[in-house]
Amino acid sequence: MPSTRRWLWPALILLLVIAATASVGIGSAAIPLPRVLRALAGGGDPVERAILIELRLPRTLLALLVGAMLGIAGAALQGYLRNPLAEPLVLGASNGAALGAVVALYFGLAAWHEAMVPLLAIGGALASLALLFVLAGRAESALTLILAGIAVGTLAGAGISLALNLSPNPFAAMEIATWLLGSLEDRSFHHVALALPCIAAGIVLLAWDGRALDALTLGEDSAATLGIDLARVRIRMLLGVALGVGGAVAVSGAIGFVGLIVPHLVRPWTDRSPSAVLWPSAAGGAALLCLADVAVRVIPSSNELRLGVVTAFLGVPVFLVHLMRERRLW
Repeated sequence: MPSTRRWLWPALILLLVIAATASVGIGSAAIPLPRVLRALAGGGDPVERAILIELRLPRTLLALLVGAMLGIAGAALQGYLRNPLAEPLVLGASNGAALGAVVALYFGLAAWHEAMVPLLAIGGALASLALLFVLAGRAESALTLILAGIAVGTLAGAGISLALNLSPNPFAAMEIATWLLGSLEDRSFHHVALALPCIAAGIVLLAWDGRALDALTLGEDSAATLGIDLARVRIRMLLGVALGVGGAVAVSGAIGFVGLIVPHLVRPWTDRSPSAVLWPSAAGGAALLCLADVAVRVIPSSNELRLGVVTAFLGVPVFLVHLMRERRLW
């Protein structure tokens, strides 16, 4: 195991470089790597430079940011809840954030001020997680947490369906439905600037409590005797997931299962403590979402596949495997 730990960060950094390079270099317009580098340096053909800098580079940066946020959020929630099935989508946070953003789109608040989408997405994620903790209480059972998450996610989904049902015209409903599938298409540096503060704050808050997450593996009572303020940890966890996931959903739509997949992929390469999984999950999530975004561009289809659809196909098998394992504990 120690030898594999040594290779974890070199492997993740290499994967990030490959994913980012592929994301910038691959698209409908074929641009060879030497011309890509020349354009990024400020030279080369003006059209190619516009494609790379104004279209592909913001998309790549957002894929890295959103993937990192979803990865670390999944790792933090799994550590905090001591539940391998925990992640923002499964626990309803992503649906709550999506509902908040849909409210902003439906009532035209997004047109009133650009900050309304992330603000309401953050509020939706915060409300959904608060409701989850109220429903689950102090229960440590995976079944209780999953059922509470299903209830919260279903409630948020019902609100989204209501907005679709009452949309004033079919074009508004189509816009909301397309956005909910998740995508980074046609994003700009404006979207990067919108999401970056929320995601950065969310990552910092979640990474802050690594020691507390390690202590919680012994149980809440033991963690409290070690001097861990559980109330503050819960507040930071709520704010971190709400800020980060809300900011991510505001620019990318609902993208699920990244937070479920990545911690399980990187955990065998660590000492398996929750704190050791946080930052590798952020790096792994960034690489995974970046590669998934490349896949939606290269998979042949009449319309570009939506990113949320691809990550769902990747995540559902992982979810089912761990769900079957947990059945023995119920």
